[in-house]
Amino acid sequence: MSAVSELRVIAYTADGLLDVNPDYVEALRLLGADGHGEVLVAEDDGRLLGTIMFEPWSPQSEVARGADEAEVRAFAVAPEARGRGVGRALVNALVERAREEGVSRLLLSTQPQMLSAQYVYRARGFVPVPERDWSPLPDVVLSTYELVLKD
Repeated sequence: MSAVSELRVIAYTADGLLDVNPDYVEALRLLGADGHGEVLVAEDDGRLLGTIMFEPWSPQSEVARGADEAEVRAFAVAPEARGRGVGRALVNALVERAREEGVSRLLLSTQPQMLSAQYVYRARGFVPVPERDWSPLPDVVLSTYELVLKD
């Protein structure tokens, strides 16, 4: 888990995603460490390339609103591994995991500058759901995307 935490911080820092809220570093490091949710990783010959977290709905969920929904959290790809399909593979694996769990909708939050991640999400079929956009801090607006797996 420490390697996953470090990769998340490196990837988010490289993209300037922690600039507006440096305190998010601790939350980013801890996601999944409590046993809630499932951390998936991509590796090559023992080297960690990326990670993503599948988090089933709970009362503490950020954008999921019921037991048939789940969230995508802490998606990060090592800067040197980008452009190799790592992100696509991680998102595909998470979608399959959600299907196995019988999830109807997968949701995620993204910052406007997360363009590479949004490209991967849209390519997989995620679409914006602006009615679920939210603001964790006064100057931070997060866009919400969803993938409907079953109606």
